[in-house]
Amino acid sequence: MSTGAGGNFVDPPAEVLAEAAAAFGLLATPARLHIVWALSQGESDVTGLAERVGGTLPSVSQHLTKLKLAGLVRSRREGRRQVYLVDDPDVVTVVQLMVGQLAARAGHAPAQPVRLRELGA
Repeated sequence: MSTGAGGNFVDPPAEVLAEAAAAFGLLATPARLHIVWALSQGESDVTGLAERVGGTLPSVSQHLTKLKLAGLVRSRREGRRQVYLVDDPDVVTVVQLMVGQLAARAGHAPAQPVRLRELGA
């Protein structure tokens, strides 16, 4: 770790930066970001997510698998269905902050639904 010219700044280790970059990389697609945004507002199953974000079941399921493997979302079984949620409140905060700020700058209400098809996904 190194300190900056100001004295008290500490850089994170390279492996932490690599892990953060990988997490941001997973959120770099509009489809996955929309899914995490939706889950940040409440848990859902694949069917509900596909309807909300305007994606197909197989596509949303694939995105959820990648997000789950990265530890950004988790799932639990409720009878015959799998329910997904964002398990990390810090991920929720980052996504809501970024999307909310960009929506405000563009003059949109952050709660305004945007479909994946409109984003070109």
